[in-house]
Amino acid sequence: MVCHVKNTGRCRELLTPGAVIYLQESDNPNRKTRYDLIAVEKGGLLINMDAQAPNQVFREWAEGGGFLPGLSLLRPETTWGNSRFDFYWELSTGRRGFVEVKGVTLEENGYARFPDAPTERGVKHLEELIACRAEGYETAVCFVLQMSGMREFAPNDDTHPAFGAALRRAAAADVQILARECMVTPDSMTIAGAVPVRL
Repeated sequence: MVCHVKNTGRCRELLTPGAVIYLQESDNPNRKTRYDLIAVEKGGLLINMDAQAPNQVFREWAEGGGFLPGLSLLRPETTWGNSRFDFYWELSTGRRGFVEVKGVTLEENGYARFPDAPTERGVKHLEELIACRAEGYETAVCFVLQMSGMREFAPNDDTHPAFGAALRRAAAADVQILARECMVTPDSMTIAGAVPVRL
């Protein structure tokens, strides 16, 4: 059986022979594949594989007051200068800012890591958040852990040291660094709580 993997990461540690996977059937006759891979079990841990899900669950969480209570505006895919961020937000008090969301599927012994493959685009997003912060906007990067039960989140310096360095620069520049784990089932994912961040 051939299926579409809705994730651009390497996923080497997940897609191994004998792994239990969860598929979603599509009724679109124009697709090349009939199924999407949406989740994988790793040692009893269910990990969501849909690269689009983190933005969806962040939006639901933010609209429910989880990110900042009292948002008057939450707009996806917003351009600022030459940059496009996942979300722009405003409060009626005049506070405003940008959020970039990153989905995390890499788990190592109870620790969540990002990225699972080098990401120059991810480094660029962090540099752009630093520039926005310097212009007076509030800025954040939210790592949505597509799994539960993680002890902490940290950048994966072994895979992409430049991303880890950029994340530490962002934190030093007052960009908020958030990590939120999710409750994952074969057909749903919701943000469940905060996970400590180690830089």
